[in-house]
Amino acid sequence: MQKWGAGWKTIRSRVSARLAAGRAERRRAARGEPGTTEPLDTAPTPPTPAPEPVPTPAPPAASAAPAAPPPLPNPVAVVPWGMRVAAEVSWRLLVLAASVWVLMRVISEVRLVVLAFSAALLITALLQPTVARLMRWGLPRGLATAATFITGFVILGLAGWFVVWQVMENADNLSTSVQDGIEEMKRWALDSPFHVTEKQINDIADKLTETVGNNSEELTSRGLEGVTFIIEALTGMLLCAFCTLFLLYDGRRIWYWVLKLFPQDAREALEGAGPRVWVTLTGYVRGTVIVALIDAVFIGTGIALLGVPMPVPLAVIIFLGAFIPLVGAAASGALAMLVALVTEGPFTALMVLIVVLAVQQIEGHVLQPFILGRAVRVHPLGVVLSVACGSLIAGIGGAVVAVPLVAVANTLVTYLSERSREMAKQQAAATAGQAGQGQVVAAAVAGQATGAAAVAVTGPAEPHDQPPGGEAKQT
Repeated sequence: MQKWGAGWKTIRSRVSARLAAGRAERRRAARGEPGTTEPLDTAPTPPTPAPEPVPTPAPPAASAAPAAPPPLPNPVAVVPWGMRVAAEVSWRLLVLAASVWVLMRVISEVRLVVLAFSAALLITALLQPTVARLMRWGLPRGLATAATFITGFVILGLAGWFVVWQVMENADNLSTSVQDGIEEMKRWALDSPFHVTEKQINDIADKLTETVGNNSEELTSRGLEGVTFIIEALTGMLLCAFCTLFLLYDGRRIWYWVLKLFPQDAREALEGAGPRVWVTLTGYVRGTVIVALIDAVFIGTGIALLGVPMPVPLAVIIFLGAFIPLVGAAASGALAMLVALVTEGPFTALMVLIVVLAVQQIEGHVLQPFILGRAVRVHPLGVVLSVACGSLIAGIGGAVVAVPLVAVANTLVTYLSERSREMAKQQAAATAGQAGQGQVVAAAVAGQATGAAAVAVTGPAEPHDQPPGGEAKQT
């Protein structure tokens, strides 16, 4: 029994060793380590620890790449603010100047049409109140337009015929008076302290005669240009009459057709500016006619009392010259003084100058502020510059239409700027109103939320807690 028991223990220890060796072999196989074969009869030995990994030296670092250059700043940010603003303004001014230059070129090419239509607008502004008055009296539009048109142009034609007739009637007397005046000036020059001799005066006269003879071809070409000018003037008058007739008869429809040429967003502003511009133009033309008539009557009366020849033609010229503010009155007054000088002598010319200056002072300080009023609010410097520019662009016709054009542009710009400010105020008020409504709605929502929170905390009111007249419903 003892031997059998010892043998059993030996077998059990060997089996245990074999099982432990198998488990160790499987663990090493799982870890990827090489296995070791142990004899079956040897006792199990503890597994040897795995060797520590030997640190491998790190590979040498690659050479550092060159640093990237810093990014360039934005060119717009580099330019100073003042220079940027100046550049923006400059190119806009260049575009505007180019547009104005192109417009002036177009106007110069069709100058006759532009002047004729401008004159038609001025005549229409003068005659349109008469058409409106005749229509209020019961006349149809066509008949009122025809009567006003025919009457107006007949009066203008009679005035022009009367001026030409007076000049032709007094041409001989004027020529004799001019010759007498030249002889008197010659005698004055001989007796003057300037020591002018008769031989020098004769030499000057001979040189003038020689100059006229040598430049006869140029004078002939000038005469042909004068004939061309007369033809163009007649064409312009016919075109002006044609435009005036249609503007008087159908001006409102023409205005609405012009409005359709503009974008939809701009029509409302232009439709509001149109009546104001027309009132300005009408007030300017009517006031200028009244002032010119007063000038012609008073200056013509003074010239007639001083014995200057052709007082009526000179008065008509003064009337027409008054349509060119400042410059026209001075030019017509200088013409009257020149006629008085060569016909009646220096003293009469001095008296004519005094009369002209007196009437001009009354006109500038009394008549224009009272009659024209606020219709034309243009500074005198603006008047002079506009007349100068108009005369350079289109001659006498340009000088006539320059001031009303500036007055109309002033009214248009003033109305559009005031309208823009008013719309900005209305928009600001509407925005403030919407913000106020939003605050009211937010306060109402906050009040409802506060009431709901109070009800949730305190619970619904009992029937005896309700105010008088608020009985609880009985179920």
